[in-house]
Amino acid sequence: MNNQVGNLLQTFLNLADSNSLSIDQSFEHLLDSSSCDADQSLLIDRALKLGSILLEAGNRSARKRSSVHNSLTWALPPDLTIKLFSMLDAQSLCYAAATCSMFYKCAMDPLCYANIDLTTVVPKVNNAVVSTMIQRAGKALRSLKLGIVPSPTMSRGSCQPLVYGIRNAVEVSNFSWNDKKTRQGKESSTLTRYCLTPLSGDKGAAGAVLRGLHLYNIERIDNTSLCGALSACPSLLDLEIIGLHVDLRQTLVSVSMNCPLIERLFFESSKTGRDDSLKIPTCVHLVNNCPNLTSLALRGFKLYDYNLRILVKGFRKLKYVDFSTSYSITGSFLRNLGGDMGGSLLEVLIFRDCMHLKELEVARLFTSVLAGDFRFLRYLDISNREGLAAAGDSYGRCYSSSIIPTKQVLEERPDICLLAEFPSEGSFVDVGQMTDSDISSQSSQLSSRASDGMSFMCTSESNYSSDQTSGNEEGRGSGYVVCEESSEEFDYLLG
Repeated sequence: MNNQVGNLLQTFLNLADSNSLSIDQSFEHLLDSSSCDADQSLLIDRALKLGSILLEAGNRSARKRSSVHNSLTWALPPDLTIKLFSMLDAQSLCYAAATCSMFYKCAMDPLCYANIDLTTVVPKVNNAVVSTMIQRAGKALRSLKLGIVPSPTMSRGSCQPLVYGIRNAVEVSNFSWNDKKTRQGKESSTLTRYCLTPLSGDKGAAGAVLRGLHLYNIERIDNTSLCGALSACPSLLDLEIIGLHVDLRQTLVSVSMNCPLIERLFFESSKTGRDDSLKIPTCVHLVNNCPNLTSLALRGFKLYDYNLRILVKGFRKLKYVDFSTSYSITGSFLRNLGGDMGGSLLEVLIFRDCMHLKELEVARLFTSVLAGDFRFLRYLDISNREGLAAAGDSYGRCYSSSIIPTKQVLEERPDICLLAEFPSEGSFVDVGQMTDSDISSQSSQLSSRASDGMSFMCTSESNYSSDQTSGNEEGRGSGYVVCEESSEEFDYLLG
């Protein structure tokens, strides 16, 4: 029977060399020989079905031949192919898997999904995609990135995070997270609060081996879902949270309880300056339970110096600190640090656009650097689009200072990259009332000051649009000592 079908099929395939017009005429003649309309319809259906079967069989055989050809001509063995595929992004990996069965088999290896990056500029990833990727990774999962990442911007005045890995700091990122409230950032993501649930599936196999978790602007993730995910990640080393509607205190409590190995924590608030939930017990628990932290960024929160003092002094391995765009901190938490009392290993300090950062505290920091403290410091950013809080005037703003030994620091510590960018005098002139000569004069002054690396001026007028007090007065009124302590201060809290 098989031989008969084979011979008949061979004869039928030989018709492919015939003139298409003759085949068409023959088929029409066959239809005309059937007087019944139902018989004619049946013949047409059978012709279409046979053509579909032959097309599918041809495509299947072509793929098999291509796969055999690829396996013979592909220079890399399967293990190296899998290694190569593991370096691809998720979309490229899917394209490779669709190429042929050999590539598909390699692309389904769990190692190819060890580092899952599903970040997008516009929402197009849903829970099902995340679940599929995590299931494919299984126990090989090492890092997971999800959410909406804004398009890169190069705004000079924006607050750009300095990306710091577990091992070392790298150059400033092109992403300005403070610009995340763009059109893309406001669009609702198709990811829901359950998108991280697969980390707890299969008895938590995937979450148990996860080392890095980065979440960006996923509007529907709340405190409960985030804390649930962290509870499934006891081996987490790198946590980055940007633009989530979650509480700082609850998140840090969950980290301290569930992630004792954490080395890098980057957390930027979605509501700049309004989250003041961080309390002393939370800081103490985080320090005691996460002793390996080397990189800490808390951006856009309302932070107080007495809390930051506990964190910077308590984390003995801390190398990177970023409190940019955070309200209330004055800088007094840095007093007497940089030596034996803590903070001696700090390499990066970023206080960009901290609106209550005081001129006097910056001067004290620079003086301690000149005195030999902060020996490993390599990067310092005190830039502020509002200027520093002026000494002796809680409402005044300082854009130049005679008490900050900037020049001496640059001369004696040339290894430090110092950023001190402040608005110039022209920033506060009503352009509508200026003449052409005034504008030309202001432009030339800006150019000359920019060439010196920083712009300075002092004024007693405030350009704030927010509350003027730092909030650290609340700490004093509550009975907390704020940074004028001895070397044993807060030690009883740190254990």
